[in-house]
Amino acid sequence: MRALITGYGGFAGGHLADELLAATDWEVWGTRRPDPVAADGAGPEREPRGSGSVQVLAVDLRQAEATRRAVERAAPDRVFHLAGQAFVPAARQDPWGSFEANVRMQINLLEALAGSRARIVVVTSCEVYGAPAPETQPTDETAPLAPVNAYASSKAAQDLVALQYGCSHGLDIRRMRPFNHIGPGQDTRFVLPAFARQLAEIEAGLRPPRLAVGNLAAERDFSDVRDIVRGYRLAAELGQGGEAYNLGSGRPRPVSDIVDALLARSPVAVRVQPDPERMRQSDIPRTWCDAGKARRALGWETRIPFEQSIDAVLAEWRARQSAPARER
Repeated sequence: MRALITGYGGFAGGHLADELLAATDWEVWGTRRPDPVAADGAGPEREPRGSGSVQVLAVDLRQAEATRRAVERAAPDRVFHLAGQAFVPAARQDPWGSFEANVRMQINLLEALAGSRARIVVVTSCEVYGAPAPETQPTDETAPLAPVNAYASSKAAQDLVALQYGCSHGLDIRRMRPFNHIGPGQDTRFVLPAFARQLAEIEAGLRPPRLAVGNLAAERDFSDVRDIVRGYRLAAELGQGGEAYNLGSGRPRPVSDIVDALLARSPVAVRVQPDPERMRQSDIPRTWCDAGKARRALGWETRIPFEQSIDAVLAEWRARQSAPARER
């Protein structure tokens, strides 16, 4: 059995490779960008753990012929499509770039898989649901797609394209709609590593004891990335083609919970300082997940406590500060 992970060099992609290598006997292939720096400014891709056991293909999935050759070479039985642009503000700055990354790449991949009997897992986002009314939450898969920003609309288009290719091309596709996930390896454009990095630098004496923050009142459903990628594996094994599955903890938390948890773990007195640059336009006040369908169909639920995720990310950034500069 061969599995292909697109976006293997990204945050969830490396964790998914670890999950597949640990839980299956599959031969794992992964795609990475041929260039070391993301077009959206995310910075260099990190080498995922277990990478020596993964056959890596450097390919620009925006190029149809290059994508076709990569799929032909990997000849996968299972496909996990994680590649794309994953940062909401980047989509606001460059909407076309996000549609290129999130829609064009997926169309190229699905065209390359035409006629394949592979089981395909396409990862979209909880952002496709927009800003559900409080009385309709927690949100399940029957909620309408109602994107409220450019990133969300690109992911909603991706979700619909996956559904369409299942109907028009007979591809065996499951659509995953994960809610916010955190854990080691996430880049500092995202809230937990952004705060953890600042705190580690404060503890190391590299910056003043002020933690710059955005909107701490926004409530999100945070799960550990290692739980989320286990859901992707289970969807490939047990999920039904044509179906969508939410993944999340089922518990909304204000972003302030992350700040409180980090500061409780630090011996340094730190002042929290709002930063206008970190405030998002049209930030959704509250969103949380009904993952009952994944629980019933896949036997999936979160296992890793929120506090363990916080510990892992803070330990990662403390280790980087204590490492030689060339290793950071």
